[in-house]
Amino acid sequence: MTNEHTMKAATQCIWAGEEDYLLQGATQVPVVHSVSFGYRDVDEWQAVALGQKAGHIYGRNTNPTVHAFEEKVRQLEGGEAATSAATGMGIISSALFGLLSPGQRVVSVKDTYGGTNVLFTEFLPRFQIGVTLCDTTDHAQIEAEIGQGCNLVYLESPTNPTTKVMDIARLAAAAHAVGAIVIVDNTFATPINQNPLALGADLVLHSATKFLGGHADALGGVIVGRKDLVDQIYHYREINGATLHPMAAYLLLRGMKTLALRIRQQNESALQIAQFLEGHPAIEQVFYPGLASHSGHAIAQKQMRGFGGMLSFMLKENSFDAVRRFLPRLKLAHAAANLGAVETIVGPPATTSHVECTPEERAAMGIPESLIRYSTGIEDVDDLIADLEGALRPFT
Repeated sequence: MTNEHTMKAATQCIWAGEEDYLLQGATQVPVVHSVSFGYRDVDEWQAVALGQKAGHIYGRNTNPTVHAFEEKVRQLEGGEAATSAATGMGIISSALFGLLSPGQRVVSVKDTYGGTNVLFTEFLPRFQIGVTLCDTTDHAQIEAEIGQGCNLVYLESPTNPTTKVMDIARLAAAAHAVGAIVIVDNTFATPINQNPLALGADLVLHSATKFLGGHADALGGVIVGRKDLVDQIYHYREINGATLHPMAAYLLLRGMKTLALRIRQQNESALQIAQFLEGHPAIEQVFYPGLASHSGHAIAQKQMRGFGGMLSFMLKENSFDAVRRFLPRLKLAHAAANLGAVETIVGPPATTSHVECTPEERAAMGIPESLIRYSTGIEDVDDLIADLEGALRPFT
C-alpha cells in the first residue's frame, strides 16, 4: 500500500489504519466487543501488558476497533501517536488533567467551547491550576501572558461558535519559547482543512462526534501528537475510564470514509450561504472565516485549506425573542445541540455550545444571546439558501 506520508487526505480517509485489522478477507474493520483478550503464553501476555509488545489486554485500555479509528486520525493529522475517549469533553478533560499538576498555569482564550471554558473557570482552579483567559483575537495580549511563564497553551481555531481564527504558528512559537505545551482543538476545521501539528502545535484534538463521524450517531473524542504526551494522556484516560466504545469507534470509522467529500461540499456551501446572508437586509453580521470581512480572514487564508462548514450570524432584530421566532421557520435544519453532520443543524449558543454558561458569562466571552450557529450540511446549497430566504422574510 502507498506510504502514509505520500497518501492524500481523501485516500487516508478510506485506507489509513485499517489494513492490520481486516480479518479473514473482510473489507471493513470488525466491531470487536470482547472485554478481554486471552494469551496462552504468559510471557507474551506480560510483554503486552507492560507495553513491550503490541496487543490488547482489557477493553478499558485498548481495543482493535478503537485502535483502527485512532490510527486513521493519527495519519490524517500527521502525528506520532493517538488516543481516544468516550466523548470530545472526555479527551479534553483527559488531556488537561493528564498533563497538568497543581501550581502550574494555563493560558487560553475567552471563547473556547463552553464545556472547555467550564474546565478552565471551575474545575482546574479547584486543583490549584492557574488559568488566564485572554481576548481571543488579541495575539499580543496572548503572547504577553505566555511570556510571563506557563505550562500549557490551549487554542481553538476556528472557535465555537463565533468562528474566530487564531494564528497557530505564531502562538505556538511563543509557547515553545517558554517551554509550554500547545494543544489545538481542530474540531471545526477538521484535518481536511487544517493540520495544527504542521503549524507547530504539540497536540491536536477533535470532538469526533462532529465532523469526523459526520452522521450524528456516535460520540467520541481523539487526540494526536507527540508520543510522550499522548502516553501521559492515555494513562490518565485508562485509569479515569472514559473509554471509547468499539461500536462508536466503528461508526466513526465508517463516517470518516466520506470525510473529504463531505468537507469539500460543506466548505463550498457554507461560503455561498455566508455570502448570501452577508448581503441580506435582515442580517446584522455574519461570522465566517471565508468572508473578506471576517477579522481573521488573512490568518485563515494562511493556515487553512478550506474555511469549514460552520458559520454564525445575528439578525438585525437583535433579541433572543427574534431567535425564538426565526428557528422554527427553517424547514431544512434540525434545531439541535450538535454540529458537523450531513444534515444542516442550527441553534443559539444558549442551548448548544455554551448552554453550561450564564448569559453574563456568554457576554463576557463576546457571545451575544441573539447569535445563531449554523452547521451547514451536504444538502443542495440552493435549497438551503431558499430555506433561509423564506425563514428571513418576516424579518425584512
